[in-house]
Amino acid sequence: MKAAPEAQKRLLDLAERDAALDRLRHRRRTLPELAGIEEQSKKLAQVSTQIIAAETEAADLARDQTKAESDVDAVRLRAERDRKRLDSGQVSSPKDLASLQSEITSLHRRQGDLEEVVLEIMERREAADTKVADLRAERDELTATLSVAEARRDEAFAEIDKEAGEVRDRRGVLAAEIPADLFKLYEKLRESSGVGAAMLQGGRCQGCRTTLSIADLNQIRTAAPDEVVRCEECRRILVRTPESGL
Repeated sequence: MKAAPEAQKRLLDLAERDAALDRLRHRRRTLPELAGIEEQSKKLAQVSTQIIAAETEAADLARDQTKAESDVDAVRLRAERDRKRLDSGQVSSPKDLASLQSEITSLHRRQGDLEEVVLEIMERREAADTKVADLRAERDELTATLSVAEARRDEAFAEIDKEAGEVRDRRGVLAAEIPADLFKLYEKLRESSGVGAAMLQGGRCQGCRTTLSIADLNQIRTAAPDEVVRCEECRRILVRTPESGL
C-alpha cells in the first residue's frame, strides 16, 4: 500500500486521539464515585431488607398486643359479670356461691397473667418500633449520601463525555484527511491490537517497544517515502519521521 508521507504522519495524530479516547473511557469506568455508589447501594439494599423484617416483627407484635388486650378485656368483663351476680344476691345456694367466688378468683388470677403478657408484648413492641425508626433513619442517611455520590458521578460523566465529544470531533476531521484505504487498514489494526499506527523512533517501534533488526531497518530505509511499512513484530503501521534513525 502507498500513501503520501504527510497522510501517514496524520495517523500519529489519529492514534493520539484514539489513545485519549481510551483514557477517557477508562477514567469513566474507574471513577472513584462508582465504587462508593456500589458500596452505598449494597448497604442501602441490606438496610431496606432489615427494615422489612423489622416492620413485619413490629406489625406481628401489634397484632399480638391487640389480641392479648382483647383477652384481658374478655376476662375482666366476665369477672365483672360474675361479681354483679354475686352482689345482687341472685345466687343463694352455698355450693353455687362457693363456685362463683372460686371462678371470680380464678378470673382475677387469669387477668393478672394476661396483663403480664400484655406488658411483655408492649416492651417487645417498643423495642421493635425503635429498631424500625433507627433503621429508617439509617436508610435516609444512606439515601442522602448515595444521592450526593450519584450527583458527583453525573457531573464527572458530563465532563468526561464533553471532553470525549471534542476529541471525537477532532478525530473526525483528521480521519477525513486520510486516504480511505489507509484509514481502513488503520482501523482494522486498531480493532485487533488497540493501536493502529506507531512512530518509528530511534530504530524502535513505539507501539510494541521492539528494536528493529538491522535487516528490517535497511529494508525500511530503502523503501519509497510513500510506501506504508509495518512492524514485523506487532504488525502496526510504522510512521517514519526525522526521529526514526534511518
